Amino acid sequence: MDKTEVTNEKFAKFVTATGYITVAERKPRSEDYPNVPLEDLKPGSVVFSPPPSAVSLDDHYQWWRFVPGASWRHPRGPNSDIKGLEKHPVVHIAYDDAVAFARWAGGRLPTEAQFEWAARGGLDRKKYVWGDEFRPEEKYCANTFQGHFPDTNSGEDGFISAAPVESFPSNGFGLYEIAGNVWEWCSDWYRADYYNSLATNGIADDPQGPSDSFDPLEPGIVKRVQKGGSFLCTDQYCSRYMPGGRGKGDPLTGTNHLGFRIVRDAN
Repeated sequence: MDKTEVTNEKFAKFVTATGYITVAERKPRSEDYPNVPLEDLKPGSVVFSPPPSAVSLDDHYQWWRFVPGASWRHPRGPNSDIKGLEKHPVVHIAYDDAVAFARWAGGRLPTEAQFEWAARGGLDRKKYVWGDEFRPEEKYCANTFQGHFPDTNSGEDGFISAAPVESFPSNGFGLYEIAGNVWEWCSDWYRADYYNSLATNGIADDPQGPSDSFDPLEPGIVKRVQKGGSFLCTDQYCSRYMPGGRGKGDPLTGTNHLGFRIVRDAN
């Protein structure tokens, strides 16, 4: 497994070499969004936009919005760019974008099980990838959200949004930002009931994930697993920076807190 998330710098080399155009940079197809007026089908992506004051946490649309022109090149919208962010993780990456890069780089996306095993870094049943205390010796070990979610991030860990890779200590396997910073795509389809389908003794040997996707909260949308949590994770709303936590996402959708890293199989 790569020791860091794929950075803007590395992704730019891939785009230069291949001419690849990410999903966020393409005009959406009407057949994929049949209920959206044609004039609203514009290239873009989803950006975290904190509300001006406290809001109820039962409606995430209050802090997310689709921004036309947002992409990996323009992470906050068309008036932004990645100058000075070369070492930051690339974001606004849809699942197919991550797969395309991985193939070009001679690797693949990890399975959910592989990601969790790697994230634990050799520790056994610890709460976090670094141990049982969230702030050992009062030090932050991951880029997460401090303050009042979602309106006020105090940035006590040194960052308001994504951090450059290798900003926090590595885990026991030498992997950086394997918790927090940005969510990371895994190869598995998402099923809420998948864990229940594993061996009855609770032990599975390198599970490769289910054969299809089903999310009972959105049964009509297929999803892939995401792991690791992000700079928006907080125990006020989502503490899935813990190694056993899991996220989910539409493969066609990226955000400014979603990236990836790749693994390479031994010869």
